[in-house]
Amino acid sequence: MEPASHELDRLTAIDAQFLTNENENSHMHIGAVMIFEGDPPTYDEFKAHIGSRLDFVPRYRQKLVYPPYGTGRPLWADDPDFNLNYHLRHTALPKPGGERELKILASRLFSQALDRSKPLWEMFLVEELEGDRFAIIIKSHHAMIDGISGVDIGTVIFDVTPDAEPIVPKEEWKPKPLPSNLNLLERSAKELATEPVKLGEKAVNALRKPSSLAGRVGESAEGLAEVARALADSAPEVPLNVPIGPHRRITWTSADLEEFRRIKDVFGTTVNDVVLAVAAGSIRKWLVKRGVDTDGLELRAMVPVSVRSDDERGQLGNKLATMRAPLPVYESDPVARLEIVSAAMDGLKQSKQALGAEVIARLNDFAPPTLLAQAARLTFSTRLFNLLVTNVPGPQIPLYVLGRKLDRPYPVAFLAKNHGLAVGVMSYAGQVNIGLIGDFDAMPDIGQVRR
Repeated sequence: MEPASHELDRLTAIDAQFLTNENENSHMHIGAVMIFEGDPPTYDEFKAHIGSRLDFVPRYRQKLVYPPYGTGRPLWADDPDFNLNYHLRHTALPKPGGERELKILASRLFSQALDRSKPLWEMFLVEELEGDRFAIIIKSHHAMIDGISGVDIGTVIFDVTPDAEPIVPKEEWKPKPLPSNLNLLERSAKELATEPVKLGEKAVNALRKPSSLAGRVGESAEGLAEVARALADSAPEVPLNVPIGPHRRITWTSADLEEFRRIKDVFGTTVNDVVLAVAAGSIRKWLVKRGVDTDGLELRAMVPVSVRSDDERGQLGNKLATMRAPLPVYESDPVARLEIVSAAMDGLKQSKQALGAEVIARLNDFAPPTLLAQAARLTFSTRLFNLLVTNVPGPQIPLYVLGRKLDRPYPVAFLAKNHGLAVGVMSYAGQVNIGLIGDFDAMPDIGQVRR
């Protein structure tokens, strides 16, 4: 594996939207709570291990720089003051050191915003977890991580065998000089001058080649029309969509992946359909306990879809579009609920909604910052969806850090404005691991959703 190049990259439009939508109550970092078997490494061992892998993820040593006068999207540049000690933290759970204490710790850590003056990530080595275990908690801003293809980036800290040879960096890392304001202004001016030509070229390419499945402008136009129809269909008002504060509650659970696959095979659906149907069933029970009448009630879930092409794989920066998946909480029968979800998802795929969303995502890279800010507010509006449900297919082989086996990784998503709950799902080594994050005040009963 060769280290990635250190380029000065401008944020994609989607990356910039995550920054625009962030405020004191809505944090746009994501991450995971990862539980390992065995005794924890020492902090020095942990620091040396992470430090040896940073050449493969240059973004982890870069911070945001902003063009003067708002003349363009921010860029990533090497942080001349990068200090690994700041980003790697060391802590221990209070007794009895169970998963309850780990959930409380994770909730507090994810309640704290990342410092935008530094590289946008933190990692915590957590000791004193009962059962001869320890945990690693990682937080990364969504602007620097593609939540779907990011699995490939995240695994650079892992090994596939417990006795892997340590990686020795070829040379000491030296940051490139920060660009001056004049340099940033010149870059923006040059891009603005060439943007009309690029926009025309990229618009044609986006319409003609949004994916390997669609090469005709007519299909792309049809997809855009489907997106417009989806925008006109507002999500219902439910207790999930209330003003939120900065504090969070986190919980999690696991299930056997084979059980999901067995259900998929019996009913001719997909694993993702089963995930959405299970989510709908759990939320239905929670709504009923809250006294909500679910008769005829269908929620909308925002489901991220990676639009990264084969030749873009391995590049940093988000390449995401979104689909609005139905959650039929009105249906009490789990089989009928799965069939409804499956039919609806098939309909969305045939309707080319994802294709239209992909076209928009690619064209957004050429929109000015003011237009992007408006689009960002619409993208995360409660008019469009009730909650985020993200499903990341992880590796099905065991992973290791310093010889310790990763037992369960629980993904942690983010809460957009006025969204009290988000669900992250990740398959790993035969398990489906489900992480839920909720607003502290809006979701005191988040454990009821997990059941």
